[in-house]
Amino acid sequence: MKRTIAIVAGGDTSEFHVSLRSAQGIYSFIDKEKYTLYIVEMQGVRWEVQLPDGTKVPVDRNDFSFVLGTEKIKFDFAYITIHGTPGEDGRLQGYFDMLHIPYSCCGVLAAAITYDKFACSQYLKVFGVRIAESLLLRHGQSVTDEDVLEKIGLPCFIKPSLGGSSFGVTKVKTKEQIQPAIIKAFEEAQEVLVEAFMDGTELTCGCYKTKEKSVVFPPTEVVTHNEFFDYDAKYNGQVDEITPARISDELTNRVQLLTSAIYDILGCSGIIRVDYIVTAGEKINLLEVNTTPGMTATSFIPQQVRAAGLDIKDVMTDIIENKF
Repeated sequence: MKRTIAIVAGGDTSEFHVSLRSAQGIYSFIDKEKYTLYIVEMQGVRWEVQLPDGTKVPVDRNDFSFVLGTEKIKFDFAYITIHGTPGEDGRLQGYFDMLHIPYSCCGVLAAAITYDKFACSQYLKVFGVRIAESLLLRHGQSVTDEDVLEKIGLPCFIKPSLGGSSFGVTKVKTKEQIQPAIIKAFEEAQEVLVEAFMDGTELTCGCYKTKEKSVVFPPTEVVTHNEFFDYDAKYNGQVDEITPARISDELTNRVQLLTSAIYDILGCSGIIRVDYIVTAGEKINLLEVNTTPGMTATSFIPQQVRAAGLDIKDVMTDIIENKF
């Protein structure tokens, strides 16, 4: 009998529509001969199942089920592809844990840590992972221009410590840009990160593990046409994404080993993607860890799966079956 899979998308941040695009990608990737698929769209307290005829019906949040005709359908598995809260920060994972419904990604603690860029980088720093110098501002806190210049320097990045898709991110080059950039970042999240600029090659590397195997994909080199890898670069084609990256075999191996180690240190599950900047002397610096990475047909992970000579359908089956 086929398992019934919920592809959970949407969320409560600016990444809502990006998440819906990932859901369509995942829907196309999963083996429909093995699984019955439904996209579940969440936004606030609106949780709805998209039916094949285009209509939507509400989800019963008491047991994560819905009614189709006269039949009550319960989900066997949730593939979480919400970028942002509540699917990337651990909240939805806690809900599914209480209902004993298996899901695709890491658990509550790993999700909460990785969603907070500052907390994640400081945690991994203890294990020897290189990170940029940074300052954290919580809502209501402020920092003077002079402190930013002294402690971080220019250029720097000012961005939400929570969130993704480069919403609210500014590359700051002058003293006059600091405070407006902080205000912009606070419009996206309650915590803001002021982070030193690192000049180098941007790489990103995906990884997943099951009970039987550990798979680390070939890294992708990210060459943006813009000031940095912003929203237009990510989603409007203003970037060159080169997979495998144009780096040495030795550096490739080091990036893959570090990605695998970060996966284990954080206790991840499912597919993750780790972003880096490689600076002078081939020093690998962490940017961030994504535990629900983008999954459109042109996203990094599908690119890397193809470059590894794997079938994305098989990868999806691995992710699902590993939880049973």
